[in-house]
Amino acid sequence: MKPAPFRYADPRSVPEALEVLAAEEGAKVLAGGQSLLPLLSMRLAAPTTLVDLNRVPGLDTVEVGGDGVRVGALVRHAGLLAHQGAARVQPLLARATANVAHPAIRNRGTTVGSIAHADPAGEMTSVLALTGGSVTVASSSGTGTVGWRDLFVGPLETSLPGAAVVTSAFFPALPPRSGTTFAEVARRKGDYAVCGAGVVVTLDEDRRVAAVRASYVSVGLTPEVHDLTDAVAGSPVEKADWAAAGALARTLVEPDGDLHASADYRRLLVGVLTERTLADAAVEAAGGSE
Repeated sequence: MKPAPFRYADPRSVPEALEVLAAEEGAKVLAGGQSLLPLLSMRLAAPTTLVDLNRVPGLDTVEVGGDGVRVGALVRHAGLLAHQGAARVQPLLARATANVAHPAIRNRGTTVGSIAHADPAGEMTSVLALTGGSVTVASSSGTGTVGWRDLFVGPLETSLPGAAVVTSAFFPALPPRSGTTFAEVARRKGDYAVCGAGVVVTLDEDRRVAAVRASYVSVGLTPEVHDLTDAVAGSPVEKADWAAAGALARTLVEPDGDLHASADYRRLLVGVLTERTLADAAVEAAGGSE
């Protein structure tokens, strides 16, 4: 099926893009297009105008600082995956991006576009939540910051007004004495995950578990972060009962079933992936605390 007819706009600045969005009811922003174009082809989306950001300068940078990583709206998944500075400050970025679809899609799709698309099966929405991240949004009323909790309101739905452009996403740095892991299960590598898990384990100065957090892909309608600390708090890292943390995680999620997996199977995968990823993240955290 071919997309419904639409007008194409090619702005050269963010203010110009905002002018088009404000004037054209039903307009949509195009960055990488790897999420939007399939919807257009299936006519699940039929915008009146596509506002292409690809000629807007200054949106294709990755800024790395001690407090975190800022990713511009036109940074491709592949570019972020290859950015060593970003991976050092927040390892979840590279680990999750490596699981995004196939190389061809990573070469064109954008990390910020994936977040703005708000797909609960998207890896980067989960990472934004797990790291406590935020997005910078430009609109007719100015530029502001929206935290992840206020951004996602439903599947493929955000709290942003129609005439707004997400110009960047900020991912806070990994806390000291912490380790991370990201893993997912898919029918075929590169397919949407049946279930995915990203975790962060933080130790205290005595190498005891101080904090455990997890976020999941393809489990809830919007990204969620679950605190699993109670299952292992205060345990020496070598003796922590990660299976107990996985069991706790299963009680906290409310997955839906679909054509690819039942709710019970997804809940099972949450427990299995949580146990495995926490064990790996704890090894990393212990190595960093030495």
